[in-house]
Amino acid sequence: MPHHPASALSRRTLLRAGGAAIAATALGGTGLAAPDAGALKPGLTGSTPITAAGDLVEVELVAKQRMLRILPEPADPSPLITYADRFPGPVIRMRKGQRLRATLVNGLDEHTSIHWHGIRLPNLEDGVPYLTQPPTKPGERHVYEFTPPDAGSFFFHPHCNTVELLGRGLAGVLIVEEPDAPKFDADIVCLVKDWQLDKSGKFGAFTTDRGASRAGTFGSVSTVNGAIEPVIEVPANGDIRARLYNIDSTRVVDLRVEGADAWIIAVDGNPLPPRPLDGWPMGPAMRIDVLFRAPAKAGQTLRLTNVYSAEPRPLATFRAVGPGLPNKRFKPRALPASAIPEPDLKDAPIIPIAFSATAVAQSFDAAVLPGLPYADALCLSAKTFWAINQQSWPEGGHERLPPPLVTLEKGRSYIFELANLTPHLHPIHIHGYTFKVLSSDARKVVPHHADTVLLEPKERLRVAIKADNPGDWMFHCHIIEHQDTGMMGYIRVA
Repeated sequence: MPHHPASALSRRTLLRAGGAAIAATALGGTGLAAPDAGALKPGLTGSTPITAAGDLVEVELVAKQRMLRILPEPADPSPLITYADRFPGPVIRMRKGQRLRATLVNGLDEHTSIHWHGIRLPNLEDGVPYLTQPPTKPGERHVYEFTPPDAGSFFFHPHCNTVELLGRGLAGVLIVEEPDAPKFDADIVCLVKDWQLDKSGKFGAFTTDRGASRAGTFGSVSTVNGAIEPVIEVPANGDIRARLYNIDSTRVVDLRVEGADAWIIAVDGNPLPPRPLDGWPMGPAMRIDVLFRAPAKAGQTLRLTNVYSAEPRPLATFRAVGPGLPNKRFKPRALPASAIPEPDLKDAPIIPIAFSATAVAQSFDAAVLPGLPYADALCLSAKTFWAINQQSWPEGGHERLPPPLVTLEKGRSYIFELANLTPHLHPIHIHGYTFKVLSSDARKVVPHHADTVLLEPKERLRVAIKADNPGDWMFHCHIIEHQDTGMMGYIRVA
């Protein structure tokens, strides 16, 4: 476990995520009273605002099982696994330039780690067992420490046994606030997630061979912030920044705010010139920040809807509360640009990356897994259905770590041509980098920065990076069953 010297209390803000210190308020910055942490209204989420002048934010994340309610009575509470005493939780807010020190306390009966999704951080802090760190065993602690270089909407989750742990709720939100962003009347977080629950509140199978080899195993209960069709209060006539997250393991969503003009202002936390929210499908792990005007009068409502289905599916309701704010005509406002290294496209080699099914689905004897020096049965599947560049993770009968998909020269720019050779959607995520989405042979693409991009069936899409962050970085599909059954590899930057 890395050791970091303690800082003086006057230079830090200490948050204990296992308790009520990371409170929940969706209405930060509105002037409305924040609800007490013990009396949350369904669907609201947020955090204690970071207001101290210090440069260090400390968080303790206690991963363990907690009995929490997703289904209404007479169903029982469900055995969730979380980092805090509620779901969703925690939601950590910090200012750009502050340093995060997060201590993982493993209260599980298996090893785990934390991957900080979407953050351009040092490789040793990336949280991938065996590749970037030893696994944190039951009862152990592990300290992550880094300064996020970019503002934005990020999240964190484990990277072994992810299909079960994320399926049971093990995820948290990290928001890095822009120092010079426009002022909004509310800044809310909406986590879209399905749960594999029966009518009694018990979990069903998180994965099946049929699901893993096709589009994934879908949950049975849709929620926002762990609540079924919650009512989320927003200030009347306020300009609302909604950070919309897809933290499901499988489902693709395409969200709308019915009843208001809504504009996308960021993708995966990265600013985008405002564009109407009229079609931006989000695979698992993708996020968009949306701006809309709340209804003018208290009691009026808008609906958050998923239209990526045969019929639009309502997910949540935004209800106006309080006296109408004196805002004039609504106008979308852009966020300040991030300082993401710009790739040099003129001299960038094009690297083909093909996502396909395996030629022959493989099955391995779990008895050999503990002998693998780089992983174990928690981090590997006993079967493979998918491949990247005809290479499944892992290959060779689970007896060795595969070689990197490609080795990149530090400081040089590269274009990845991502080719989806399958009839299924694949949200592709690259650790440690924010890439630039350039073009597609199947659709018109809005150039933008992202850390996860949704590949359509048979599509070839080009993204570019400047390889400025050295290390071994995972490169995989974020439909977790696809990741676990072969559609994962890593790139090496040296």
